[in-house]
Amino acid sequence: MKKLFALLLLVFGFVLQSCKDDKNDESAIRQMLEKQVIEWNKGNIEGYMRGYWENDSLVFIGRNGPTYGYVPTLECYKKGYPTVEHMGRLISTITSIRRLSDDYYFIIGKWSLIRNIGDVSGAYSLLLRKIHGQWVIVVDHSS
Repeated sequence: MKKLFALLLLVFGFVLQSCKDDKNDESAIRQMLEKQVIEWNKGNIEGYMRGYWENDSLVFIGRNGPTYGYVPTLECYKKGYPTVEHMGRLISTITSIRRLSDDYYFIIGKWSLIRNIGDVSGAYSLLLRKIHGQWVIVVDHSS
């Protein structure tokens, strides 16, 4: 009976730790995404891009199809949003956040840009990966 009780305590401890890790990861992800919004709203595309994986394997899928790599994605953003007026004020709302594994999360959300030149909005799905202890976007599908 003592062994069973000890085993149950051990299992319960693992479950509690797993829940704590999930909350810590989710909090870190939300903070990273909030920092992106802050940087965007400052007109700082490079700061916004800090949330992305700086790698040739990054995938961004927009209205013109997929773009592969960090630098081409950065260039697409700069081309599509050449001025602060084009960037506007970003509002991003996470509608779903799902843990896929210890190293991957899947996010669904809505975005809108409030701009003097005309508001735009859409939806996004993100695949995030924990690399070297940091959560980064490895796939972004925005429409």
